[in-house]
Amino acid sequence: MKRHRTKNDCSEGTFRPFENLRDLLDGRSQNIRSLDSHRSGPDKTDGCSKGENPQTEQELFADAMADVTPITGTRRHAAKHRHTGNRYPKTSCEQKTLEILKQLVDFGHGFEVSHTPEYMEGRGYRVSREVTRRLYNGDFAVQDHIDLHGFNVAAARDAFMTFMEKAVTDGKRAVLIVHGRGLSSPVGPVLKRKVYGWLTRGPIRKWVLAFTSARSCDGGAGATYVLLRLRPVTKRFRKNRDLQLKRTGSLCR
Repeated sequence: MKRHRTKNDCSEGTFRPFENLRDLLDGRSQNIRSLDSHRSGPDKTDGCSKGENPQTEQELFADAMADVTPITGTRRHAAKHRHTGNRYPKTSCEQKTLEILKQLVDFGHGFEVSHTPEYMEGRGYRVSREVTRRLYNGDFAVQDHIDLHGFNVAAARDAFMTFMEKAVTDGKRAVLIVHGRGLSSPVGPVLKRKVYGWLTRGPIRKWVLAFTSARSCDGGAGATYVLLRLRPVTKRFRKNRDLQLKRTGSLCR
């Protein structure tokens, strides 16, 4: 029903933009209700007037398959069972990876120090990488070792140099230096870095053929294998080896 304006509703100088909004909404709702009743009337009475019941999906399927003959004999193929587990089944590669990770976590199998950032190695003058590979793999038996745990830098250097000089004098080839990983140090592995410097820049470097981080069974990244030379590398030694290299084209070991 429309509202009729009076003189009081629209006084001079008053702006009322929503004055007729209620009348418009009331008229539109009446039109929608009459249209819905007109549409729903035939639908509700159509099925009841004919006395028919809607068929279920099973009944419709049975009617459609009424004249179908099943296949017999060897031509029949069993339907494949749908995967009820994960949406995407694991591939053989993923299963193998999980097995390897389980072995690594449970038993430590497959862990290689050389595959971690803590691994370190070094080679002497004209030494091939094959030597460091063999040293890490344990091809050279460890003949002696020293443990530097508990030493400060000065005491560790004195103990290291005494040990290495004795190893050279005794003619030993492979030794093990245990220095730790420095996990409890706020500044990182101090002794490990010092051992690396003593092997590459100290006076003992002329006796060092190669060195690598140890395997897990010998201390891992907290220890270092050192392979010593039979003779030190001097300027004369380097000159002779360079001449030999030019003649034979092989690396000096």
